[in-house]
Amino acid sequence: MLRRLVNLFSQTYHKFPRKFWVVVGVNFIDGIGGTLLFPFFSLYITQKFEVGMTTAGIILGLFSIFGLIGSMVGGALTDKFGRRRLILFGLVFSALSTLSLGLVDTLAALYPLSIFVGLLSHLAMPAHQAMIADLLPEEKRSEGFGILRVVANMSWLIGPTIGGFVASRSFFLLFVTDAIISCCVAVLFYLYMPETKSAPKAREARENILSTFAGYFRVLRDGAFMAFILAAILMGMVYLQMYNSLSVYLRDNHGINPQGYGFLMSSSAITVILFQFWVSSVIKKRPPFLMLAFGTLFYVLGFSMFGLVSAYWLFILAVVIITIGEMLIMPTSQTLTANFAPEEMRGRYMAVYGLVWMIPSAIGPGLAGVILDNYNPNLLWYLGGGLCAVSAFSYFVLHLWLGRQERFAPVIEEEQLPVAA
Repeated sequence: MLRRLVNLFSQTYHKFPRKFWVVVGVNFIDGIGGTLLFPFFSLYITQKFEVGMTTAGIILGLFSIFGLIGSMVGGALTDKFGRRRLILFGLVFSALSTLSLGLVDTLAALYPLSIFVGLLSHLAMPAHQAMIADLLPEEKRSEGFGILRVVANMSWLIGPTIGGFVASRSFFLLFVTDAIISCCVAVLFYLYMPETKSAPKAREARENILSTFAGYFRVLRDGAFMAFILAAILMGMVYLQMYNSLSVYLRDNHGINPQGYGFLMSSSAITVILFQFWVSSVIKKRPPFLMLAFGTLFYVLGFSMFGLVSAYWLFILAVVIITIGEMLIMPTSQTLTANFAPEEMRGRYMAVYGLVWMIPSAIGPGLAGVILDNYNPNLLWYLGGGLCAVSAFSYFVLHLWLGRQERFAPVIEEEQLPVAA
C-alpha cells in the first residue's frame, strides 16, 4: 500500500507545475498551525471563561459574520491588485491576531476582538483559491483541489493530535505556536511564490475600485451559481458542527477528552490521505452535481450516527463515513466554483463561495449551542441529518438543470492527453 501511494504521488507530482507545489507546501505548513488551535477553540472559550456553548457560539458567529465582510472585500481586492499581496497580508495578520486571542483575559474584550480579527483575517481567503484556479487548467482543477485536501488532512493528522496533548496542559501555547508558524509561512511565500494573476485587459485596467466592488452584483445575478451556493450552505451548516460543537458534545455527553476528539479528527485525516488521490481521479470523470448529491448522502448517515451511538469506535466510524462524503464534495465544489467564474472575476466568485462556510459559521454554532444547552443534545445531529438530505436533493435538481452544460461536463480520458514538460 505504501509503495503504491509513493508511486501515485510521483506520477501526480510531474503532472502539475512547480508553482502549484509551492502553494501546496506552504499550505501544509500553515495548516499544521491552524489545526493545532482551531478544533479546540470552543473548548478554550467554554473552559477559560466558564460559559456555555451558546456564548461560545455567539463569539464564533461574530468571527464568521465579520469574516464574511472581510472575505468580500478581499475578493474584490484580489481581482484588482492580485493574489500574492493579499495572501502575505493575511499570513502576517493571522500571527498577530492569534496572539491577541490568546492574551485576552475578559469575555467582554473577546467580543470586539472577534469582530476585528474576523474582519481582517479573512481578507486573503479568496486569493488562495483564485491562485489555484490561475495555476491549473480546467481539466486538472479537480485533482489539484484534491491534492490540497490531502495535504490539508496531513496537517489534520499532525495538528489535532499534538494540539490535544498541548491543550490539556496550556491553551496559550497553542496560540503562540500557531503565530510562529504563520510568520514562517509568510517568509516562505514571499521568497518562493510570484504573482499568478494575469496582466489586466484594457477595460480591467481602467476599472476603478468602486467598479470592482460593483462586480459583486453580477455574481449575485448569476442565478445558477447562487442556487449552487444555497444548496452548499445547507450542507455546510451541518458539516462545520464537526469542528465547532462536536468536541463540546463529546466532552459533556460521553466524557471524551480533547485528546480523544483529536484522534477522531486524525482518523478523518488518515482516510483522506489514503484515498483522496484515487477518489479525485474517479470523480473528475463523473457528473459533478451528481457527485455532490452522492457525497451529501454520506453526511446524512454519518452526522445522524452521532446522535444514535455511544461507543467510541462507532464515533470513529461515523467520522470515516462523513470523510468519504467530504472527499467527494470538497474538490468538486471548488472546481465547480472555478468553472462558474469568468477569469477576471475569480476572486469575487471565490469570495461569494465563502458564503458556504461563513453563513454556517455565523449562525450554526449559536443555534447548536441553544440545542446543546436547552434540549436533548442528540437533536442537533438528527436535525443535521435532515438538512443534509435536503441539500442532497437540491444538488440532484441542479444536475437536472445544469448538468448538460459544457462547463460542467466530466473530464473525458484525461490520462491520454500529452503532459507538458
